[in-house]
Amino acid sequence: MKLFDVYPLYDVTPVSAKGIEVIDDKGQKYYDFYGGHAVISIGHSHPHYVNMLTDQLQQIGFYSNSIKNPLQEELANKLGQLSGCEDYNLFLCNSGAEANENALKMASFHTGKSKVLAFKKAFHGRTSAAVATTDNPKINAPINQQQKVTFIDFNDAESLKKELASGDYCAVILEAIQGVGGLDEPTTEFYQLIQNECKNHGVVLIADEVQAGFGRSGKFFGFQHHNIQPDIISIAKGMGNGFPVGGILIHEDIKASYGLLGTTFGGNHLACAATLAVLEVIEKENLLANAQAMGTYFTAEAAKIPQVKKVKGRGLMLGLEFDFEVAELRKKLIFNQHVFTGGAANKNVLRFLPALTIGKPEIDLFFNALKAEL
Repeated sequence: MKLFDVYPLYDVTPVSAKGIEVIDDKGQKYYDFYGGHAVISIGHSHPHYVNMLTDQLQQIGFYSNSIKNPLQEELANKLGQLSGCEDYNLFLCNSGAEANENALKMASFHTGKSKVLAFKKAFHGRTSAAVATTDNPKINAPINQQQKVTFIDFNDAESLKKELASGDYCAVILEAIQGVGGLDEPTTEFYQLIQNECKNHGVVLIADEVQAGFGRSGKFFGFQHHNIQPDIISIAKGMGNGFPVGGILIHEDIKASYGLLGTTFGGNHLACAATLAVLEVIEKENLLANAQAMGTYFTAEAAKIPQVKKVKGRGLMLGLEFDFEVAELRKKLIFNQHVFTGGAANKNVLRFLPALTIGKPEIDLFFNALKAEL
């Protein structure tokens, strides 16, 4: 049997990793400034993470959600404390797409409606409703196109008001910082307008924090830069540092009932141990402050490079915009400089999504590599 060929692959085979260093099968060391799409939040093979997962696996790795799992309650308490979202309830699942799928489902249950307002260049996942709210027709199959979704531009207040005034919508979903789309953001004024219009028209506001969450933006959640309170928050990627885990935070105004949501693997013992380890490292190593500080340093260093036309994003969710497509530059960085970076739907943007533990010497290393190839 062969693998289903859907990924264009770089000819690199990692076999071990620690911190931001990745070693391939030939013994070559690479520096990881992309973290596998912002997944590696506390560094590869962080000792606290490895110890917690190892200890948990030696006790029990999995049982279904038909029994009590105190780790889930411990995780909910810790997450509420560190994020400042203690007036939400946690539902655990397995991925960002599943998180957004459940968020949209809850919005539809809560309102009795089915239409969704999303934003151009958005990416919310590849499952049914999540992919329908993703602005990429190439990955939206006919079976997904049954979903009723309208796309508008960020900061288009007139279209926002007009659409929500129709009374047809169950949800507005947005990323505070677009990931795949290329690090675009709404203004604070527009994000607050979304919140107000949602409240006025009984629409559920969903903050997709799958990539921006867990400290990547310099605050625990990206929406916290805008002083708003979503109804539902979706999370994944960095929360498990590589272990598949996702979830949604549902404001306590939205009530639960038995059978409303469900998952086989979500919230299993290993997933909880992985996420608790990440939260404990974020707290102990003060990684929110580090993300802010290193983002400021990165932006200052980028300003010294004339080819960089714009720095996008916040914290350690960053992009460098050039006046040329970066695909060839990414290849040169990998094969000449042994540096991993990311691309975006905006083909002129090079994405920088390192572990939140990164320091100035590693950022200097990145810019030295970049200058060598520019």
